[in-house]
Amino acid sequence: MTKCLTVEVGPSDVEGETRIRRSVLSAQRLMSAPTDDVKTLYDVFNHSVNVRPNLKAIGYRKVVKIIDEEKEVTKIVGGEEVKEKKTWKFFKMSGYHWLTYKDAKQVVDSIGCGLRKFGVEPKDKITVFGATSANWLLLAHGAFTQSITIVTAYDTLGEDGLLHSMNEAEVACAYTNADLLNTIKNVAGKCPTLKKIVYDGEAKPADVIALQDAHPHLELITLEELKQLGVDNPVEPTPPAARDYCCIMYTSGSTGNPKGVLLTHGNLVAAIGGVNKMLTKYIQEGDVLLAYLPLAHVLEFLVENVCLFWGVTLGYGTVRTLTDASVRECQGDIKELRPTLMTGVPAVWETIRKGVLAQVSQGSPLVQKIFHGALNAKAWCLDRKLGALTGIFDTVVFNKVKQQTGGRLRFALSGGAPISSETQRFLTTALCPILQGYGMTESCGMCAILTPDVFNYGRVGSPVPCTEVKLVDVPDAGYHSTDSPNPRGEVFIRGPSITAGYFKNPEETSATLTADRWLKTGDIGEWHPDGTISIIDRKKNLVKLSHGEYIALEKLESVYKSTAYCNNICVYADSMQSKPVALVVASEPRILELAKAKGIDNKDFASLCQDKVIIKGVLDACLATAKRAGLKPAEMLQGVYLESDEWTAQAGLLTAAQKLKRKEINQAYVSQIKVLYGGK
Repeated sequence: MTKCLTVEVGPSDVEGETRIRRSVLSAQRLMSAPTDDVKTLYDVFNHSVNVRPNLKAIGYRKVVKIIDEEKEVTKIVGGEEVKEKKTWKFFKMSGYHWLTYKDAKQVVDSIGCGLRKFGVEPKDKITVFGATSANWLLLAHGAFTQSITIVTAYDTLGEDGLLHSMNEAEVACAYTNADLLNTIKNVAGKCPTLKKIVYDGEAKPADVIALQDAHPHLELITLEELKQLGVDNPVEPTPPAARDYCCIMYTSGSTGNPKGVLLTHGNLVAAIGGVNKMLTKYIQEGDVLLAYLPLAHVLEFLVENVCLFWGVTLGYGTVRTLTDASVRECQGDIKELRPTLMTGVPAVWETIRKGVLAQVSQGSPLVQKIFHGALNAKAWCLDRKLGALTGIFDTVVFNKVKQQTGGRLRFALSGGAPISSETQRFLTTALCPILQGYGMTESCGMCAILTPDVFNYGRVGSPVPCTEVKLVDVPDAGYHSTDSPNPRGEVFIRGPSITAGYFKNPEETSATLTADRWLKTGDIGEWHPDGTISIIDRKKNLVKLSHGEYIALEKLESVYKSTAYCNNICVYADSMQSKPVALVVASEPRILELAKAKGIDNKDFASLCQDKVIIKGVLDACLATAKRAGLKPAEMLQGVYLESDEWTAQAGLLTAAQKLKRKEINQAYVSQIKVLYGGK
């Protein structure tokens, strides 16, 4: 009989929804903290300082030198091949420098004291606008020592989104990287509350002068100067309470302004408590996590703070220096650190998988046959829980793959968006178990986790012990709590880790949270008999891509439709992929003009719509339109299919009001969409 990982609680006769389910680990009461004496992130950090002061806490690398390499690239200009030389920058990195928990506490305390002397007061807000680094996390915890709230913004958010977050939060101070000072300069004059700036790294003197000239009222200080200011002017900590806001985390919204999710210290600590309850038995002394995902994303922020509680060493890397291919005269971050634990979004796992397959394809036919034979045989054993029989496959074949990540990786967690079963199976077999997590900013990043002992493909696991979950009918989409064989519906989540709402946005708050504090996720879930859940759909046409970023289909259609070659357009996005594709009803006159410009004769309109040169020309035009509109990289089309026949209401592809019937269009072009994503 299948062991169930959840228990049902509450009434059983509520129409249109399943019973509430909780983890068997929190059947009576949802967890709100990992231990009784840990109530805030200030407590989380100090817990490990007290328990393990001399253990390595945080590691980072320094740039030794930048190496320029000149390469010749070929571009198509006006239909002609043009060769030009381009300079690529590579980094030579140092080995890892380490801070013990005792060392890290000194840095954190000096930052907190420095902020106070710099004029930032308890309950003030500081924007944290920078790339993931050891200093990002240390700055945040320094702020927490003085009850200062951090306001997070992706370093790729863009000026409009950054300015919106700073103004809405009325920040007094901003922390940033030296290479982002120009962005701060461009928005600072439009943020009247901003008075102080702290920056990390070596800034170009011209950038500093330009910022000071443009905004002479701003006080500017380096992070190192801030630390020294704190050392010279010590003050007692002002610890936060569980109810105090730890951070206002701004999401990278697809339409309109980004929303600020309010997260208290209590919210984050409850999430840490839930994750700890589920995963602590899998954590070993000496574990090391590779930290490189954006800390402005709740998944990375939660994971790093859980690791601080566990005493797992954090080794920081960057996307630009992760692998050997992106550095010179040294090893990439993964091989240098040799992590035992790693988090990633699906796009990262896809890249690793494709890299492995590319290396295999360079081998002889015999080598390729051995690899794929071993892959299938080991997967067969793992599916039948025969892990004891798989050692020979690792010894002969897969240890070479494992060395690409340092050779010590035991578990990896995938979050942010669904990972394809194919990729999860491949890497679980060749590398290590790829677990799945499910959550969102509003739930502190984790609502469900797939643990190693119940490993399965296509599942996001069972509820974390700090949350309870129910599924609510979505009749318009055909999902019901009474569905057979498994209940299906929109995932609703409640518990102490759930946000109180959006900052200064009561309309969105009331639309997302019910009166009895259920978070409406917009995701469609399916319960399995063992108490695990699968995420099978989105309620609206807001699609989360493989790297975790949402895109809004209607918004993209409104932009791309302005391209000269498009009479109509339907953008399609697969959550297992990193970019959207588009079905385009082509404009005959414009396509004929394009054909003439390309020197293509003797083809009719329908044939031209299948011509590779024409298709590329239309795609290039769409991408140019997107760039002019300021679309993000994730919103750029991967490919287009050109349709020569108009879509009509009579054909069932448009409504009477000439709006797209998205579902019908997608069904009509299933094979074309598959080809656009590289299928056959």
